[in-house]
Amino acid sequence: MTSLDTGATGETGQIVTVTSEEELRRITGEATDVVLRKDIGHLDEHARDFIAASPFVLLATSAPDGTCDVSPRGEEPGGVLVLDDHTLVIPDRPGNRRVDSLRNIVANPNVGLLFVVPGTEETLRVNGRAQVVSQAPYMERLRVKGRLPTLAVSVEVRECFFHCSKAFRRSALWQPERWPERESLPTLGRILKDQLNLEWSAKLIDDDLRADARENLY
Repeated sequence: MTSLDTGATGETGQIVTVTSEEELRRITGEATDVVLRKDIGHLDEHARDFIAASPFVLLATSAPDGTCDVSPRGEEPGGVLVLDDHTLVIPDRPGNRRVDSLRNIVANPNVGLLFVVPGTEETLRVNGRAQVVSQAPYMERLRVKGRLPTLAVSVEVRECFFHCSKAFRRSALWQPERWPERESLPTLGRILKDQLNLEWSAKLIDDDLRADARENLY
């Protein structure tokens, strides 16, 4: 345990950090036997059904220096292929070409996935080792609207378990009446104009972003 002076934040007192698993367990308590055993290590019928229903997955990667990235991936339900009990494939659709996730995977194959189904409060967590694939027999199955992805992420599943609903219940994520008014937040065009000091109007940037999203989804 370490104590940090918080003078820089303008608040009084100290921040106490936890620096060992022993201390962490003393504070949180031990996980139950069911929680510890729920990692089945493969994709069973329930995991397969959940992935087939999921249009959205978060892909977490890490660079060799420990810096991390989380990237959202969207597909029509069934767009993520489950090849067998230990292998799934995520197509890499057109994006901003930063390829943060792919660069990380090439250097460090360990990945974490979080599958989400709209209106469902539970999520599916899958961890394993990934490869960036440019050619494979299954690539044709990833074709959408006549277009093949140039790359895909193949994941060797090593951990697989369902996560409980508490996060979604606390956030009320699926309750539209709790959603903020869209007008209360700036558009991405406005944000980019301010952050990058762009000369174009926010509307022009937003129009360009919408056109790109409409024309280059696949």
